[in-house]
Amino acid sequence: MATPLQPIIIVRKKKRGGHAHHGGAWKVAYADFVTAMMAFFMVMWLVATMPQEQLGGIADYFKNPSAVEGQSSSMAPGRAGPGGAGEAPIRMFEHARKPTDATPIRTPGAPQAAAAGAGAAQKAADETDRRNLEALKRALEEAVASSQALAPFKDQLLIDITPEGLRIQIVDAHNRPMFDLGSPTLKDYTRTILHELAAYFERVENRVAISGHTDTTPYAGRTGYSNWELSTERANAARRALVAGGLSEDKLSRVVGLSSSVPFDRTDPDNPVNRRISIVVLSNAAERSAAKVDYGK
Repeated sequence: MATPLQPIIIVRKKKRGGHAHHGGAWKVAYADFVTAMMAFFMVMWLVATMPQEQLGGIADYFKNPSAVEGQSSSMAPGRAGPGGAGEAPIRMFEHARKPTDATPIRTPGAPQAAAAGAGAAQKAADETDRRNLEALKRALEEAVASSQALAPFKDQLLIDITPEGLRIQIVDAHNRPMFDLGSPTLKDYTRTILHELAAYFERVENRVAISGHTDTTPYAGRTGYSNWELSTERANAARRALVAGGLSEDKLSRVVGLSSSVPFDRTDPDNPVNRRISIVVLSNAAERSAAKVDYGK
């Protein structure tokens, strides 16, 4: 018997090539990175060496660089209207060359630079003013602790720094009121306190604001006369005492009566401490703020 034929099995093996070469793509990416870093350090060098007015001009240019009208919904600043170009050319390397004439280069950033300089000067002046008021506060506290005229009233003299400036409040006590009952007439010791304080207020250039306060007890005197009139007359009496003690008239900013509208003790409107004279040595910032409100400057 013949042996059956076995099937022939053919195995085809696929030839695999070697790993493909990565090519030069990484070199391009690396070159881009190096170029970007060079540009970055160039910009940093320019920023570090360029005058402030030139930097202001560059900033304005990049806020509004286009020379044609854009499609933005918001209008860009500049004389050329929406999307308009800057108002002066940018000369980035002009500071590295000597100008051909004495005429300064006008840049859009000049007003901003001037404003920034003025702002820095104002900030420095305000800081000096704050230090002067703090020094005056320490001097007053030392005087209250050691002065024969002020020490007996240390519990009635409240001294603190507020957003308006240095505030000194002279408050009533149960057994030691500042004024005669229901009257704007100063007690002798109150007049002495104000005379002592006037000498300290003359040490600084700041102006002074005075306000009079009462408690909520209705005035029981003549008809038509209320705590508003009483508080105003008491503030004016304090003003006269300060002037008599040496305070210049031109250093007075305002004298007002506030009745019981600004109580010291809000929990007890009849508390004697609500009857007080408040004197504020105004900070420069408070004076500027008041001028804007009163005169729109």
